[in-house]
Amino acid sequence: MIDIKLLRQDADGVRAGLARRLDPALDQSLDRLAVLDRRRREVLTRSERLKAQRNLASEEVARRKKAGQPADDLLADLKRTAEEAKALDAEVSQVEAELDGILQRVPNLPLAVVPDGDASANATVKEVGRLPELSFTARPHWELGAALGLFDLARGAKLSGAGFPLFTGTGARLVRALKNFLLDLHTREHGYMEVSPPLLVTRASMTGTGQLPKFEDDLYRTTEDDLFLIPTAEVPVTNIYRDEILEGSSLPLGLCAFTPCFRREAGAAGKDTRGLIRVHQFDKVELVRFCRPEDSPDQLETMTRHAETALERLDIPYRRVALAAGDTGFASARTFDLEVWAAGVGGWLEASSASTFTDFQARRANIRFRREPGQKPEFVHTLNASGVAFPRTLIALLENNQQADGSVRVPPALVPYLGVDRLIPRG
Repeated sequence: MIDIKLLRQDADGVRAGLARRLDPALDQSLDRLAVLDRRRREVLTRSERLKAQRNLASEEVARRKKAGQPADDLLADLKRTAEEAKALDAEVSQVEAELDGILQRVPNLPLAVVPDGDASANATVKEVGRLPELSFTARPHWELGAALGLFDLARGAKLSGAGFPLFTGTGARLVRALKNFLLDLHTREHGYMEVSPPLLVTRASMTGTGQLPKFEDDLYRTTEDDLFLIPTAEVPVTNIYRDEILEGSSLPLGLCAFTPCFRREAGAAGKDTRGLIRVHQFDKVELVRFCRPEDSPDQLETMTRHAETALERLDIPYRRVALAAGDTGFASARTFDLEVWAAGVGGWLEASSASTFTDFQARRANIRFRREPGQKPEFVHTLNASGVAFPRTLIALLENNQQADGSVRVPPALVPYLGVDRLIPRG
């Protein structure tokens, strides 16, 4: 969450920064936050003054009793002030609850380097790789997958409903091969520590990374236990250090995890509903980093390059896109999307999103570090990236590498993991 002290010290700057998100409702939230913060400090001041008066009165009562003097008047005052103090404490609790509830719904401040505007102002930073030049009409991945026996979307829908793909045979092996390739790349070459987190997390974990309370309707939840299926491994992996203080010597720290991900919302109604473009369950290797505040710009570039390297090893053409402020995610201060080219659908598809959250998540999850032993703790900066998400990566692999005879060439980096260099249509 944003620092309430920053709102006090530079209200105009905070308003100007959040105005770049193009959400008019934020002005009203900031107005209410200012009122509540002012009221909280007023009540706390009154409460502290009252407690000081009570302490003096208590000392005077003790003195009078010791001297054998009556203290009924002071005892009556103490009873009255005790009731007043109780009412003030209740008001503080009420104000703080409302203040925290609003703060939880206020997004992060975009960094100054983030472009202004909505999604139409997103800026392509670079394009890497040559787009495939096919001598025949490219087929979309859902046709290729059916012909190659890689997945069965109809039976997946029978099992769980639309948006839950069923991978079969070589398709299931392809998912496993991609998983192992990516984990090996990020752990052996990029220095991440692999973790295998729970797939169900608490409300506190979801709140810590910013999914709650704003996006609760997009999540899958178990009602009896109030646990949530993770929408991304970012949630459990970031929360590993919730309410902890890290040693500065351990930073930067990088963790990676392979998990299924679950998201109830799968895009605009009727848009990209065929195939694997928008699904409710998908696999992903996630990269999460923790660092000192001054290092987060460099760490964002490092992490984005790690995700880009995965696409380059897989021979997938991609472009890096810097998101504009109005298109930047709720918790993010700056985001790069990596979009892959898919010849069959004839467009760019997001396969990774790399973001720095500055101290926004760390404040929510209370993740801090000490620069030196004994020094006052500070909030870390957190970052994450898809390294990478499977569905659209698989789409690009299939559609870009399809051959005129219906087969699909397997990128050399995946051959040792899959065991074949070509996918052949079923006879």
